[in-house]
Amino acid sequence: MLKIRELHEVPVLFELMSHPDVFPYVRHKAYTTDEFYFLTKKTIEEEEERKLISRTILDEYQHPIGTINLFDIEDNYGFLATWIGQPFFGKGYNKTAKEQFFDELFYSHDIEGIFMKVRKTNTRSLKAVFKLPYAAFANETYPEVYQRINAKEDVYDLFVITKEQYAAYQQFTGNADEATGEEVS
Repeated sequence: MLKIRELHEVPVLFELMSHPDVFPYVRHKAYTTDEFYFLTKKTIEEEEERKLISRTILDEYQHPIGTINLFDIEDNYGFLATWIGQPFFGKGYNKTAKEQFFDELFYSHDIEGIFMKVRKTNTRSLKAVFKLPYAAFANETYPEVYQRINAKEDVYDLFVITKEQYAAYQQFTGNADEATGEEVS
């Protein structure tokens, strides 16, 4: 369901990203296909430099339907940014993609925590976050991060998923760590 980003996916992803139900919530906006090629090339280069981690979300037919990224990695924490094309809303891709990405981040990349900043007005994303049983509301537990993301205006709520919370959830549900095939402990 996830793969490393590639330039040949740009036309399909650009079309999906351009939809008015998606575009306002995309972190790195591109207004033309050429601009999206440039942003994708830059993303691929920054991943090679270990500044971020980016994957393409695929449907069951291996077609690109969105992206999932960890940006601004610092001290083994980073910010999650994900979007899925409008035709694929409500079909379970978001939760599945996130869990596969979290497995990779926590068990292959030594990430300790994932922050999610969600616009207080983005009901679709807020609903998606509240469906994640291992995500914690973090406005008060990480006040310095909350203040940084709202430096200009109080726009975002902050959530965090720690490796500890995620592993405890995996153990509780009996899900195996896909990276090792063993139970997470």
